[in-house]
Amino acid sequence: MENKWLRAAVPALLIHCSIGTVYCWSTFKEAIGAQIGLDSPLALGWAFSLAIFFLGMSAAFAGKIVELNIHRSSLISCICFTTGMIGTGLTIQFLKGIPALILIYLFYGCIMGIGLGIGYLTPVKTLMLWFKDNKGLATGISIMGFGLAKAIATPIMEKLQKNFGISMMFIILGVLYFGMMLAGHFLLKKPEGWVESKATNNSFKSVSMFKNKTFIGIWLIFYINIHCGLMLISYEKQLLNNKFAGLAILTMIVSIVPSVTAVCNALGRIGYSTISDKLKDRATIYVIIFASCIGICLLTFFIPFSPLIILLLMIVNLGYGGGFSTLPALLDSRFGMENISKIHGLALSAWAIAGITGNNLSEIILSHTGNNYNLIIITAGALYAVAMIICLFMVRNKNTK
Repeated sequence: MENKWLRAAVPALLIHCSIGTVYCWSTFKEAIGAQIGLDSPLALGWAFSLAIFFLGMSAAFAGKIVELNIHRSSLISCICFTTGMIGTGLTIQFLKGIPALILIYLFYGCIMGIGLGIGYLTPVKTLMLWFKDNKGLATGISIMGFGLAKAIATPIMEKLQKNFGISMMFIILGVLYFGMMLAGHFLLKKPEGWVESKATNNSFKSVSMFKNKTFIGIWLIFYINIHCGLMLISYEKQLLNNKFAGLAILTMIVSIVPSVTAVCNALGRIGYSTISDKLKDRATIYVIIFASCIGICLLTFFIPFSPLIILLLMIVNLGYGGGFSTLPALLDSRFGMENISKIHGLALSAWAIAGITGNNLSEIILSHTGNNYNLIIITAGALYAVAMIICLFMVRNKNTK
């Protein structure tokens, strides 16, 4: 009998620990700008936004490919993601200005983004099939790898940049991730005897899901959780500078807190998903996430106590990560396993939209209020409240006591 850890958990981690490095963008974006001679954080930032957009949209459209052939999809992911990494490195090395920016959009944003989306989706159903009694735990393990990738890769990237330069950093990591993802490709396998039905796959109509009240509710709460998370997480450094301005411990806070929040993000992915296995209704976990985020947003807004901002960032990161890892099992509980890759992929389109709206809403608020960071916090709190209402009335199983 084959080992579920070797055939599902390990390959999933190899793939997700590779593609999760997309969240290391802040580690090297300034170095890219300096290398290509472009001093425009907003213009460069669109490379990351495009990567998240193509991640969500490629997952939405690749569900049928993943459903029928995980080895084809894992290989496509490997090739696209590493081509994007290496192409970005070569672009930075040989081009400057606008031509370089356009190719960075193409390689880092579009091509790598497609690899991200297909790679993110590929191992999930396989994990749920192998760990059928602990589906939340299984997907939590894999998606925790996506969250931990930033904490693991950031010091490696900084060392590579220092010793070899920003261009070679991308090329070296592209080669390394190709090896990791290819190993995951060869190891990944569904349980013996499980055969996907081509008839079921072909009969599935994506548009029907967006007519389903429960799916629409899940899509909306997933979108709002990501949107609010990005509103706060993408301005982590600025929030800390604002709350601890003038204090001697500011430098220490800014250097330590990002590592703490990255760990919280990963712990939320494994913790909330594991807890969801014990609940009668998996939607309850989202109620817990939203309630905790609403509470800390209100406390931070109304009580002028600087350390609360650290607690805010920790709780938001826990919920942000937990929202991702609990999604597949929640979808399974509502729609079953047969088309789960396609349905999960469609739900991930919410990630694509949130990747564009989240940090941009914060930018709009700050630019129109003279950098009022408290308004970002209370806006996020209000949106979390909307998400909780949607969860209670559109997503929760009314037959569950």
